[in-house]
Amino acid sequence: LYAEGAKPGEVPSDDIHATGLERLQILGEKEGVEVFDLKPLDSSRIGTLADPIKVYSLAPERIIGCTGSPAESHELHWMNLTTEKVRRCPECGS
Repeated sequence: LYAEGAKPGEVPSDDIHATGLERLQILGEKEGVEVFDLKPLDSSRIGTLADPIKVYSLAPERIIGCTGSPAESHELHWMNLTTEKVRRCPECGS
């Protein structure tokens, strides 16, 4: 994920100047690979402990929003998910 950098006197482009996960995403786009899954989660059902709606993350925590099941059935509720604590939407129970 390291680049050579811009030559002296040149302004670097995004693909040369970017670092870390941003660079990974830019390189993936150049190759036609979607590095991060940006599609919305399944909102056709309510997640349960036996059949949860899984939220994948590279970090041990992630902020998610619930709009209900079916989608848009209630106002957006934000929640902080962690690997240690199971969270449920206070409005729909998903």
